[in-house]
Amino acid sequence: MIDVIVVGGGPTGMLLAAELRLHAVRVVVVEKDAEPTKIVRSLGLHARSIEIMDQRGLLDRFLALGHKHPVGGFFAGIPAPVPEGLDTAHPYVLGIVQPLTDRLLTEHAVDLGVEIRRGTPVVGLRTDEDTVTVELADGTQLRSRYVVGCDGGRSTVRTLLGVAFPGEPSRVETLLGEMELTASPETIAAVTTEVRKTQFRFGAMPLGAGIYRVLAPADGVAEDRGLAPTLDELKRQLIATAGTDFGVHSPRWLSRFGDGTRQAEHYRVGRVLLAGDAAHIHPPAGGQGLNLGVQDAFNLGWKLAAEINGWAPPGLLDTYETERHPVAADVLDNTRAQMELMSLDAGPQAVRRLMSQLMRFDDVSRYLTEKIIAIGIRYDFGDGDPLLGRRLRDIGLRRGRLYEQMHAGRGLLLDQTGRLSVEGWSDRVDHLVDVSDELDAPAVLLRPDGHVAWIGEDQQALLAHLPLWFGRPDLAMTS
Repeated sequence: MIDVIVVGGGPTGMLLAAELRLHAVRVVVVEKDAEPTKIVRSLGLHARSIEIMDQRGLLDRFLALGHKHPVGGFFAGIPAPVPEGLDTAHPYVLGIVQPLTDRLLTEHAVDLGVEIRRGTPVVGLRTDEDTVTVELADGTQLRSRYVVGCDGGRSTVRTLLGVAFPGEPSRVETLLGEMELTASPETIAAVTTEVRKTQFRFGAMPLGAGIYRVLAPADGVAEDRGLAPTLDELKRQLIATAGTDFGVHSPRWLSRFGDGTRQAEHYRVGRVLLAGDAAHIHPPAGGQGLNLGVQDAFNLGWKLAAEINGWAPPGLLDTYETERHPVAADVLDNTRAQMELMSLDAGPQAVRRLMSQLMRFDDVSRYLTEKIIAIGIRYDFGDGDPLLGRRLRDIGLRRGRLYEQMHAGRGLLLDQTGRLSVEGWSDRVDHLVDVSDELDAPAVLLRPDGHVAWIGEDQQALLAHLPLWFGRPDLAMTS
């Protein structure tokens, strides 16, 4: 039997599938599209997602195809000084278009043994006490122990499951595409600079070889947002907004997106879970969408694997929703705020001017930047050291780097005392005795996603915390 069916072969689904395979879980990814999409929804990775790729040994592949850009200007496009000393070894944005991210994560999943079935839409879902049956459009039925819907904002899995998706529908819509322009680069740059002084949903960004990424406000909200706009529609809106259509022609693709903001009421119903856009949608302000989904997958993968492999402590799988639902709710709120600040109305523009002044203060700029790049997240593990519940950034060790030790997706005890032990849990927790000048703690216990679950130096205290995240000890591994 299949252990997990992942519905949706985008970045969230592929990273989740790969995380499960690290723990020998049998995974099948079911993707409705026969070929990978060429549409570029996302343009890059923020610091936390870059860290995730580093933690799994993938970062060199991404760096080879991407470009590093300075951090800043994320919040509603308001220019602000870059905060100094951000708590990450990767204080940059990695510019890499989504089709490349899709390709790299798919290759990673396939390398680990993930089975992918393309061109097979899901049309039915049936659950019982022990299994989930998925029906495909061609009549095929697949049975698995769990299903995870990573199938986007119009998620079939969420719909079949009957999970409510409360929030607000789109009020505005933006047209987007990649195409050639006949206007000169100088004219394009000058017009874009002038229009973007007041209209932030407009632009013509050169991609090389005469190709531009073009976006313009739509005239209202389409009844069927799944229907791609026409080139004539885009031309009309460019002229209406900028007085010129730049001579756009030969589009590679055209698409549209809105500012709808919704979040699934639940991320888990029995043996079916939701992740990525299937669990939450929001405007693209700040470039957080793909990153949020990848981070969902990173949180869920090891927990679902632990459940399947039989060592998960009670309630571990439920912490996926309790930890990630508030994170997404916060993203929805900050994108709502950003969209208001990009409104052309007098009130929002007054608030924008005030925010521009406030963001000159380092504390304000740091707070908003850490929110967007997701390094300020702290899960509630109770009171204690400020590091508890936060992910630990990559730090230098006497023998290499911390993230180099996390490629296998296991827990990790970084022990600077040399006196501690994870005996009984060594099948799921690595014990690294090493020293770092960058860590002011005798020892830290890291979950597979890099979040700090315990800090201390007392063996008995460690033994009390290991079962909370890694289940009962395997007595066969104790002396």
